[in-house]
Amino acid sequence: MNNNTHYLTPEGKQKLEAELQDLKENGRREIAQRLKNAISMGDLSENADYHKAKEDQGFLEGRIQEIESILYGAEVIETQANYHQVSLGATVTIKEPDYPAETYHMVGTKEANPGQGRISHESPIGKALMGHKVGDVVKAKLPSGDMIELTILAIE
Repeated sequence: MNNNTHYLTPEGKQKLEAELQDLKENGRREIAQRLKNAISMGDLSENADYHKAKEDQGFLEGRIQEIESILYGAEVIETQANYHQVSLGATVTIKEPDYPAETYHMVGTKEANPGQGRISHESPIGKALMGHKVGDVVKAKLPSGDMIELTILAIE
């Protein structure tokens, strides 16, 4: 897998495209209006509204550039009817001894959100699971240094 490639689900790509459009159309318009209002107050050297609007403009333009970069290097994860092994786009049910089973959707780093059941293929658990099949027992080293053992119960 290429480090310059941003793996996105179709929904994730669509969400970023919508955010980009909103930032370009509405975000820029709002910042321009705030700057216009602040400039009309005069003396920009001590104008907190002007400085805050300029700072916000920098953050807005930075986010626009970030999203454009992600979309430029995006590869959409195509879902399959049947997964024979853990790969991007798969939904994986795993079980750690003494804990209930958990289900995760394997996604790229830009869409990862473990609290919502979406883990990155580059996370410690994601790396450990990639390429394995139902019934496999894998070990993952957590950032804390602890090793955990996971059994793959299902791949959809």
